[in-house]
Amino acid sequence: MAQLSRRHVLGLGVGGAVSASLGRFARDAAAASEMPAEMHGISAFGDLKYAADFHHFDYVNVDAPKGGTFSLIPAIRAYNQSYFTFSSLNAFILKGEGAQGMDLTFVSLMAHAGDEPDAMYGYAAKSVQISPDKLAYRYTIRPEARFHDGTKLTAHDVAFSINTLKEKGHPLIQLQMRDVKGAAALDDATVVVNFAERRARDVPLYAAGLPIFSKAYYATRPFEESSTDIPLGSGPYKVAKFEINRYIEFERVKDWWAADLPVCRGMNNFDIVRYEFYRDRDVAFEGFTGKNYLYREEFTSRIWATRYDFPAVKDGRVKREQVPDRTPSGGQGWFMNTRRDKFKDVKVRDAINCAFDFEWTNKTIMYGAYARTISPFQNSDLVAQGMPSAEELKLLEPYRGQVPDEVFGEPYLPPVTDGSGQDRTLLRKAQQLLQEAKLPVKDGKRLLPNGDVFTVEFLIDEPSFQPHHASFIKNLNTLGIEASLRVVDAVQHRARVEAFDFDVAIERISMTPTPGDSLRTYFTAQAAATKGSYNLAGVASPAIDALVEKAMAANTREELTVACRAIDRVFRAGRYWVPQWNNTSHRLAYWDIFGHPKELPRYQLSDYSSDVGERTLWWFDAAKAAKLDQAK
Repeated sequence: MAQLSRRHVLGLGVGGAVSASLGRFARDAAAASEMPAEMHGISAFGDLKYAADFHHFDYVNVDAPKGGTFSLIPAIRAYNQSYFTFSSLNAFILKGEGAQGMDLTFVSLMAHAGDEPDAMYGYAAKSVQISPDKLAYRYTIRPEARFHDGTKLTAHDVAFSINTLKEKGHPLIQLQMRDVKGAAALDDATVVVNFAERRARDVPLYAAGLPIFSKAYYATRPFEESSTDIPLGSGPYKVAKFEINRYIEFERVKDWWAADLPVCRGMNNFDIVRYEFYRDRDVAFEGFTGKNYLYREEFTSRIWATRYDFPAVKDGRVKREQVPDRTPSGGQGWFMNTRRDKFKDVKVRDAINCAFDFEWTNKTIMYGAYARTISPFQNSDLVAQGMPSAEELKLLEPYRGQVPDEVFGEPYLPPVTDGSGQDRTLLRKAQQLLQEAKLPVKDGKRLLPNGDVFTVEFLIDEPSFQPHHASFIKNLNTLGIEASLRVVDAVQHRARVEAFDFDVAIERISMTPTPGDSLRTYFTAQAAATKGSYNLAGVASPAIDALVEKAMAANTREELTVACRAIDRVFRAGRYWVPQWNNTSHRLAYWDIFGHPKELPRYQLSDYSSDVGERTLWWFDAAKAAKLDQAK
């Protein structure tokens, strides 16, 4: 009798799941005398802006010319990526530092619309059928889909990709695929993706947006290993050349099979997209002034306010724009690692909040450019305000006595200081809270219950963040807490943060307009125990876990809003972080050789897709480039 490998067993399990899903389709056919309708798009709540015969997205320039180079430095990161370096061309696993831009080399089943909160339309898949219970999605793959070597992209590649990412992908991918039971190809053109009962609302959207890999390519290569081999892709670009830690360059595929699809017309206009890497933010700025790269989103208010006075700005060769941010900005802050005993008492975390003087920091260091962040759902309707509504109370009441009483009142707001840098009233409040937490002072040092001195180390990988810590650390030292700042390189920083080897670290919670399964990665006990997750604080609240499930099961946007506001109240009452600041616009600077649509899409220029809009929607303007050359 032949031996079955673990891979074969997994395959049989997936096949069994697919058989069950086919039963769902068959039962529907028997009941309605027809299969479920083929759909050209999907969304969280079924709403779609574009009809099946749409020609292109409204916000693109379908006549945009092709050519030129778009170069930039990383503005976002996902999974194993870093802002400052890379060591691998596999950006979907835990090992290594994944190169920026690798998503350009792959296609997915469906593509997002930038002017809708979560709608997706056919990409590698030309249509989808959804079973009545919404637990099986059957995709039909476009016959013209091809990998860069000319081989056909089939349903077998899709099934391989989904199953491989579920088993071997980055822990964050695995976490968000918890409700994906598996995928299997029925033939070259048809793949069925199965989901668990009570699956999160956005899991099908997440699965439909995953990269599709070549099954044949990985037949002789371990997917889970960090590698600098250029993977076989099928996207609008392919890796052209790179130098580890310095740059990576992507070349547009001239005869790309998907160029004339509705979701691609007017996009992917540059011949070259290039990422430059710098270890230091100030050095990176100098690189921009020297035209070493052409586009920059400015995140440092000091630089925006004081350093855009170089000659190219004055004579118009470099343009500056501020684009309103109309999407959820998420929440950035210092997260306290509650896995460590010294941060377990909420009174201690509250006291630490009292030691940060945002008003002084914003005025003195950031030129008054920022507003205070109060919520991880900042700049959205999901932020809790005022007293809980009747709908919120209905979700919160079962946890009365298990969560702080303030959850049932006005939501927590960070303290407003007098702007002096050392607000005595707030420091006295912090002293009182620490005393109530039974942390006495001896010889000027705050002591923990075991007699050790209370120390706090802030961990960062950007020297430019040092000034923002100075006043905070000084105030903590005033409270008897020995606070210090540790600056490490990007690789060490990522390793320590992923292993939760820190006291306090900075993270940005980036929310989509319709959050769902991603809530697990930030707020749940499962994520708190998952290496590499975004739950840096180690939040492990049964109430939040249950509310996250409510949010993921919401059937309407109204239900989702209520559940997220309830999560917000409990999270903020826990004082798990010291919220930092947010900007209500994107500050863009670029050498004047580009054109872009007059109206940029609301949901594409955002914190969770930052440079995606520019590198795909903008175009090279030859006339402007010639004029710029003449102005040298």
